[in-house]
Amino acid sequence: EVLPFLLAGFRRDNPSVTIELVLSNRVEDLLRGEADIAVRMVRPIQQALVARQIGEVRLGLYAHRIYLKHSPAPKSLSQLTNDHALIGFDRETPFTRELLDRLPITRNHFALRTDSDLAHLAAVRAGVGIGFVQHGIAQRDPNLVSILPDEISLSLDMWLVLHEDLRASRRLRLMMDYLARGLGEYVATARL
Repeated sequence: EVLPFLLAGFRRDNPSVTIELVLSNRVEDLLRGEADIAVRMVRPIQQALVARQIGEVRLGLYAHRIYLKHSPAPKSLSQLTNDHALIGFDRETPFTRELLDRLPITRNHFALRTDSDLAHLAAVRAGVGIGFVQHGIAQRDPNLVSILPDEISLSLDMWLVLHEDLRASRRLRLMMDYLARGLGEYVATARL
């Protein structure tokens, strides 16, 4: 949702650079060469990595207008958990554990479970139920409606990460700088 637009601009400016895009919630091991550059939503802890904090990505609950046609928006957390189809995760991660600690939601509340962010977003857009969406992505879709914004708001730190041995690469430095600018603009404008 965000990276392809940035990569399109980078390719126009740098047509000789080949890009391989891997979308996953898995933290790729940059020390083993599984990726050259990573966009992470957790702070890197390995010593041999160069990390640049981009900013805070804000998320909220959203539903598509199609879903709200059949299930009016909840007015409280109790209505949310008792009367609505929630879209959530299948496997727990540190982020999802933190989420569950902050909200009165358990894994059992999820009517649809997926560990794919793209499937999660597609399910929200299809009207399956209510799910977490980045505000910046939701702002691009007038059919997504914010649910309980004063009660539920989350944020994730965004980091750009590179193995320190690769920072001498001109192409990778160009990509890091380009992504830092583009993702920084995205984070700065994605507010609710």
